[in-house]
Amino acid sequence: MPKRSQPPSPGIAEAQHHDLYFYGLYRVLEAGLLSLMLFGPARTLIGAPAHPLLGKATAIAYLVVAVVLLAWTLRASRLRWPALVGVVVDIVAATLAIHALPAAASGIALMLVFNVAAAALLLPLRLGLAGGALAGVAMIGEFVWARLSGPALGRPMAEPVMFAVSFLSIAMLSYLLGRQIRESQALAERRGGQVADLAAINELIIRRMRTGVLVVDGKGTIRLANEAAMGLLGELDPARDLATSAPALHQRLCAWLAGEVAEDAPLQLGPDHAEVLPRFAKLLAHGDTTLVFLDDSALVSRRAESMTLATLGRFSAGLAHEIRNPLAAINYATQLLQESDEISTADQRLLQIIHDQCQRTNGIVESVLGLARRESARAELIDLPLFLQRVVADFRHVLPPESGTISVQADDESALVDPRHLQQVVTVLLQNALAHGHLPGDPALVEIRVHAVDGRPVVDVCDRGPGIREEVRDRLFRPFFTTSEHGTGLGLYIAQELCRANEATLECLAREDGPGTCFRIGLPAANSLLPA
Repeated sequence: MPKRSQPPSPGIAEAQHHDLYFYGLYRVLEAGLLSLMLFGPARTLIGAPAHPLLGKATAIAYLVVAVVLLAWTLRASRLRWPALVGVVVDIVAATLAIHALPAAASGIALMLVFNVAAAALLLPLRLGLAGGALAGVAMIGEFVWARLSGPALGRPMAEPVMFAVSFLSIAMLSYLLGRQIRESQALAERRGGQVADLAAINELIIRRMRTGVLVVDGKGTIRLANEAAMGLLGELDPARDLATSAPALHQRLCAWLAGEVAEDAPLQLGPDHAEVLPRFAKLLAHGDTTLVFLDDSALVSRRAESMTLATLGRFSAGLAHEIRNPLAAINYATQLLQESDEISTADQRLLQIIHDQCQRTNGIVESVLGLARRESARAELIDLPLFLQRVVADFRHVLPPESGTISVQADDESALVDPRHLQQVVTVLLQNALAHGHLPGDPALVEIRVHAVDGRPVVDVCDRGPGIREEVRDRLFRPFFTTSEHGTGLGLYIAQELCRANEATLECLAREDGPGTCFRIGLPAANSLLPA
């Protein structure tokens, strides 16, 4: 089965439609000139026609058909048939006109060359060559017809033969030219589409960047601003002056353009706006347009804090390994001294202080090592009520009786989580609740509740203490932040990192049923990995 040619693109089809329209206009012009030569004053320039009736009939019919073809061209969706019918009409009309006006034969044949070329430009190769061949055969046939019907007019046989060769040649050249034009236009459209796609991608990237981007011209007018810049500076009108929108930023830009050393201090662009760190760059080497990059100082601080923590974690891990051995030796020596009968009561008290501080330091070392290890989660499907009962039972073995009570109220819920990580998180929350979640003189009352919130299992560890102030609650999960002189500030931070490793959440809530604090662990549901 022959392969069908692909339809032209909308741009090429529109260009071909314009070409066919001008071809139709040229046909009307030809018909008008032929009518003028036969009916107007120009008939005296070419002499008397050999066949007046044939010439007049041909001129009138050709003019009418040319107008009809022009109207068809304006309405046609497919261009092949109007072009094919048009070139056949042109050949027939030219042949009849040459026979009727032999004195104008060369001029009419030359005008027909353009018709053949225009048709070959729009038609496939075989049809274009067929049109050229038909025109050549018509010229030779008319010459033979004229010789047989009357006396010779001095036209040599070489003339129609040369015109026939010219028709075929011009048809071939026009087709090749048209194909090259269409290929070039198609390539240009593809390149234009690729450029448009790249421009759209670049625009989307710039618009969704977290870094604010402004384009400021040499007059200080804001030409473009992405979403991040709009959020940092507020709503900006198009072509708004930077000096009016952000005077401090405009001063910083003018200082940079003047060659001064750029300041590193963040800018407060408004009472309700975040602090930003501006950076400047020339859009073009020899232009006056400047790119202004605005970084939210809070985001920069968080990135710096993350890098600091990562570096500190690696450094602390190595340091902690070096501390543990001498610390264990000091603790062991202290225990041996406490067993001696020669140590006085006052010295025993000092040894107890040394022992307690060794235990506290060892806790810090263990926390730092846990922070540095960053073990990956190995999620398992666990029954939360049974699991938490077992965790609480193990925790009670090392819990002094006077520390407080722990109760578990659990619905039948399951979750996908690493049991080691969940046990460590719950242990940290229980230790904090027993240590800080009670009023002075009262024993700690800690409740563990398991239930579902929005289809997701949660574990609440609640106490009946004085609660946590709002300004402190926002900083609870920051590393090394603590409100206790004996704390390390790493317990809650490590617990939150373990929750994140399991795609879980950890948040601090105020109790709605009375005083106290509630830490909520949001866990992945048992079916969270099933396909939707």
